[in-house]
Amino acid sequence: MVFQGTSQVAFHRSELNVILGLYGRMVAAGEWRDYGISCLKDCAVFSVFRRTAEHPLYRIEKHPKLRLKQGQYCVIGMDGRILKRGHDLRAVLRVLDRKLIRAVDS
Repeated sequence: MVFQGTSQVAFHRSELNVILGLYGRMVAAGEWRDYGISCLKDCAVFSVFRRTAEHPLYRIEKHPKLRLKQGQYCVIGMDGRILKRGHDLRAVLRVLDRKLIRAVDS
């Protein structure tokens, strides 16, 4: 339930289509198995898991307040390091596409 005066940040349908396209490719490759979405006051988070009971392998975050600065999208690794940040979601997610290429080639 959302009360008047409070708002949450969420992914738009077009953003989710891009994220879920990558997610589907990684599931097909056997790399990822589960995901979770959190819509918070200042950011939206798409977390990716290898197994349900683990810490997320990656977090794809949307921070609208940063859209005029370093970019509202970022990919964060399991260790908390920011792997890629930018204004274009597809460009930011390419850092994870490279991991898919390595997984298939191995």
